[in-house]
Amino acid sequence: MSHKRKHAKGTGNVLVDLGFEDAEELSVKAILAMKLNQLIDQRDLSQTQAATIIGMSQPKVSQVRRYKLQNISLERLMQALVSLDQHVEIVVQPARRSHAAGITVAA
Repeated sequence: MSHKRKHAKGTGNVLVDLGFEDAEELSVKAILAMKLNQLIDQRDLSQTQAATIIGMSQPKVSQVRRYKLQNISLERLMQALVSLDQHVEIVVQPARRSHAAGITVAA
């Protein structure tokens, strides 16, 4: 018995594939949060210590640590990274055929 299954081709962004309307923004937030969490871990900071340094409340730091990012702005995440001595750069350039219009973050 041979079953042929049709597989939908993914977009490369699981959040888009799952139908999130704000998938691109959530993806960028997740990348920034990953870097922020990495820095918190590297510096062995408690959530309270991190909150003091980055100017967030401890509950907001807890949300970042758990990747609950819906109520945290991109700007706030970028500012938190700057508070931890990081350089955040935003580059705007025309979309090329090989790169569709959209947002890309490298951390």
